[in-house]
Amino acid sequence: MNKSNLLRKRLAEPGIILSPGVYDCLSAKIAERTGFEVLFTSGFGISGSLLGYPDYGLLTATEMLNAAGNISQSVNIPLIADIDTGYGNPVNVVRTIKDVVNLGIAGVILEDQMWPKRCGHLDGKHVITMEEHVEKIRAARFASGESGLVIVARTDARAELGLEEATRRGKAYYEAGADIIFIEAPQTEEELKKIPSALPNEPLLANMIEGGKTPCLNARELEENGFKIGVFALSGLFAATRAIEDCFRFLKENGTTSGFENISSFQDYKELINIKKYKELEENFLIRKPSS
Repeated sequence: MNKSNLLRKRLAEPGIILSPGVYDCLSAKIAERTGFEVLFTSGFGISGSLLGYPDYGLLTATEMLNAAGNISQSVNIPLIADIDTGYGNPVNVVRTIKDVVNLGIAGVILEDQMWPKRCGHLDGKHVITMEEHVEKIRAARFASGESGLVIVARTDARAELGLEEATRRGKAYYEAGADIIFIEAPQTEEELKKIPSALPNEPLLANMIEGGKTPCLNARELEENGFKIGVFALSGLFAATRAIEDCFRFLKENGTTSGFENISSFQDYKELINIKKYKELEENFLIRKPSS
């Protein structure tokens, strides 16, 4: 069973899917080892970790797909990858989706922002027409072929046009072939509750960002409100940023890391990257000296 169909199998099972946002292969392997079933990448995380840039549409399609492809191939569980706006019109979306399928990515998020897009929890967003994005969803569904690729249709219309328009778009995107609907950045708990009421038949994704525009509910609360996937898109990135900063500050102030407690051991890191596997491969292909 490929990863897309594995993701579909999990979506058909009861219970909410809790998914952490990952931004590189190391964070993905940590999430898998921790026991998560599905992973999620965000353009915000990859833009920051790969380029040190804000999520302002500065990542190219090649950079995003290379990063997501490497992450997907580093783990054995499904990955839903952010592909921004699909990087152009429906024809560009077809090319992007074919690349996604070839990389073994299980699902994608395709959004209706106007390019250059930006993080869903930043101000200044603008969206294309609903009809334009419907065609992008149809193109993505066409390009996915028999792969089973899961398509998450995201709308950022709440910021510019209001929640009612956002849910109207969500319904249209589902009818166009999306598997999951993602209304980005509702601004109150009341709005979060209105989304499942307006879209009772569509599987829904909620995005929880610490300090963002949407109140952060826990997995149980999201499930009770009617969401199928709860994504904590930037928690790992924010935690890693603080941990690295704390470590480097300790080193700068003390001239050593001795006494700094929040640090992985060398042995634990070797286990995470599965160095044993590569040592065994090395042993299999070493040129052995003939015995005398």
